[in-house]
Amino acid sequence: MPDSDIIQIQRHLIAEFAVFDDWLDRYQYLIDLGRQLPPFPDRWKTQANRVRGCQAQVWLHCRESGGRLVFDAISDAAIVSGLIALLIRVYSNQRPQQVLETPPIFIEELGLGAHLSPSRSNGLHVMLNTIMRNAAAA
Repeated sequence: MPDSDIIQIQRHLIAEFAVFDDWLDRYQYLIDLGRQLPPFPDRWKTQANRVRGCQAQVWLHCRESGGRLVFDAISDAAIVSGLIALLIRVYSNQRPQQVLETPPIFIEELGLGAHLSPSRSNGLHVMLNTIMRNAAAA
């Protein structure tokens, strides 16, 4: 596994969440992260940007800037917005090859798979796969 910027970002996220002793605090932190997402222009709310397979409504916009992928996203669900914020923090502003080569270790390390409902866990993986497809296409 390469020791890339993406790995460092994930390590930082894991350390941030380690501060919280219980999952109610972690859920609240996720919600807070989602509230901090930048505005998502209505013109990006297209069928092409809609993430299919999520229970919540999710839009993910990808653009390239200087050889790096920039992701913006929004959801109508608070915790899903927080999950999107995590994915964007890890994978936005990275080179496509780095995105493809660096696994999302933070998902297991944070215990997201074990503590999210099955529909939210599935949505997280659908959003991650969407990011990976964008990286592969670039």
